[in-house]
Amino acid sequence: MRRLLHEDRREAEMTEMNSKEQMTALVLHGVGDLRLEKVDIPQPGPGQVQIAVKKVGICMSDVHYYKHGRIGDFVVDCPMTMGHESSGVVAAVGEGVDHLQVGDRVAIEPGVPCRRCAKCKGGRYNLCAKMKFCATPPVHGSMSTYFVHDADFCFKLPSHVSLEEAALLEPLAVAVHAVQRGRVAAGDKVIVSGAGPIGLVSLLVAKANGASAVVVTDIDDRRLAKAKELGAWGVANVMGLDAQAAAKAANAAFGEDFDCSEGLAQAIIECSGTEIGARTAIHAADSGGTVVLVGMGKPEFTLPILEAEIREVDIRGVFRYVNAYPVAVNLLAGGQIDVKPLITHRFHINDAVKAFDTVGGGQDVIKVLIDCEL
Repeated sequence: MRRLLHEDRREAEMTEMNSKEQMTALVLHGVGDLRLEKVDIPQPGPGQVQIAVKKVGICMSDVHYYKHGRIGDFVVDCPMTMGHESSGVVAAVGEGVDHLQVGDRVAIEPGVPCRRCAKCKGGRYNLCAKMKFCATPPVHGSMSTYFVHDADFCFKLPSHVSLEEAALLEPLAVAVHAVQRGRVAAGDKVIVSGAGPIGLVSLLVAKANGASAVVVTDIDDRRLAKAKELGAWGVANVMGLDAQAAAKAANAAFGEDFDCSEGLAQAIIECSGTEIGARTAIHAADSGGTVVLVGMGKPEFTLPILEAEIREVDIRGVFRYVNAYPVAVNLLAGGQIDVKPLITHRFHINDAVKAFDTVGGGQDVIKVLIDCEL
């Protein structure tokens, strides 16, 4: 009898221990099928850290997987934890990690490359063919109470940068890379096409990089009002305009104060992902200027290539970012950029499905954050 009681007690203790080793995760099972589930808490291996996730932003790519189950060749064909715009607190440290310790607040750069291929060794690890990127099938994301990640892609936060701000470092890193690809220099005029989250942070980064004036275009006046609030020199509603008319309207928004500045905008950051946006960008760029294609839309566009050729307009692509997180952290830490006004909605992870339905549901939605702390 005593032995049976001991075994029962031990079984109860093991059950309690196992229950403590479960965590909550938001898991996508298919189109429109998001579920909060209990899954095993991952443990860090060598070179990794376990993070108690605090804040996660919802990206439009997350919403696209939710609504369509795929983005291009990336198909959700097995359950996948969502989320890649994350911050949290180090809860455990794996062997060999010496730059982070338990209790450190960190931002998570969600992509981990192989580190060995020619692209990685050449400093363009964002183009690594073996990249493992959070919440890109089949890789699990970080919208869970705990997450394990390679320590060298976790960035310690300055004490005055909040975890909410840190969750916006991922889109901010996209903007940093886009502005670098656009070769924006001090005194340049810049046009940002599209006033969504990426367009708005591109506005902020271009200004921090020394642009003398930034004009933002969109087809919604409420988003343009937010751009003005964030410091856009001018805005232009291009609803219903063809590419050439939209380009003219965008450059006209610089106003008479720039009459002495020859030519058009030196850099166009195209964030709408639309064909008309890309066509407009080429017409709007100054001769010798740069068009940066950030937004992703249809796989093929018809563009005025001759216009780009005879005026030597460089067209450059952007895919995520590379070595941009340290720059983004410093921009927040130094006060050059304030991302807090971009946060419009907050939800607890228990209400995550409602949060996903909110994103894209109204023009007053810019950035939605999920609180993963139970």
